[in-house]
Amino acid sequence: MSARFDVSERVIIVTGGAGLLGEQYGRALVHAGAHVILADIDTRRVETVVADLDGLRGSATAATVDVADESSVARLVAFTVQRFGRIDGLVNNAALDPKVDRGDRSRLAIAFENYPLEMWNRALAVNLTGMFLCSRAVAPAMLSQERGVIVNISSTYGLVGPDQRLYEPDAPDAPREFKPVAYSVTKSGVLGFTRYLAAYWAGTGIRVNTLTPGGVLHSQPPGFVRKYCARTPMGRMAEPDEYCGALIFLLSDASSYMTGGNLIVDGGWTAW
Repeated sequence: MSARFDVSERVIIVTGGAGLLGEQYGRALVHAGAHVILADIDTRRVETVVADLDGLRGSATAATVDVADESSVARLVAFTVQRFGRIDGLVNNAALDPKVDRGDRSRLAIAFENYPLEMWNRALAVNLTGMFLCSRAVAPAMLSQERGVIVNISSTYGLVGPDQRLYEPDAPDAPREFKPVAYSVTKSGVLGFTRYLAAYWAGTGIRVNTLTPGGVLHSQPPGFVRKYCARTPMGRMAEPDEYCGALIFLLSDASSYMTGGNLIVDGGWTAW
């Protein structure tokens, strides 16, 4: 059975590779012996991440990409094919996601009634169009191989509406904050995109699935963490590496009879 989880020597692109989860995905895959191309718009950060992975079982390569730019995505795929000769997996992880643990919380203070069209369009471009462009670009290589796996990263907020109570400040006079509308809508769209591709590529050897993670503990304010944990059946947020096993399952032959599916790993959040 362990052989079915083997991803050694597989060539896998991970977008958003400089992010919190992107870095964790890259580390887990390199530990598992894969050749990982960590791609991100933040060149300096992704190069730092890759340097930290040097010497592990597999290999990590840094690449710059703007997933919302067609020519940038084409260059990433051409680079990968030229260097490795194939593409076995794609993890569509890049996304715009305003978080409460970041210093600039201005985007969380915008109510729906005042939400700027520019921010809506940018989220659509990165979170959905980026997946479309990356998936379309890797398709020729995967079709010629008659084999390939695409994993699209969604969110619990793609399944249920955001619980805006989590974002209410503890101080009564503090401005209200909200999880933005664009994030929830685009993450819902990921599920439909996955199902479309799985059905479209039926019989080609390409499998497409969604991984839906919950919240990750990462320096959020204590009040947010307390409310999130109280809302979750397991009573805590995820550690950053707790989604890696699910990702390797989806990328490996252990999930060979799974396509068009959605693997939810959220501590039970969507069970309530």
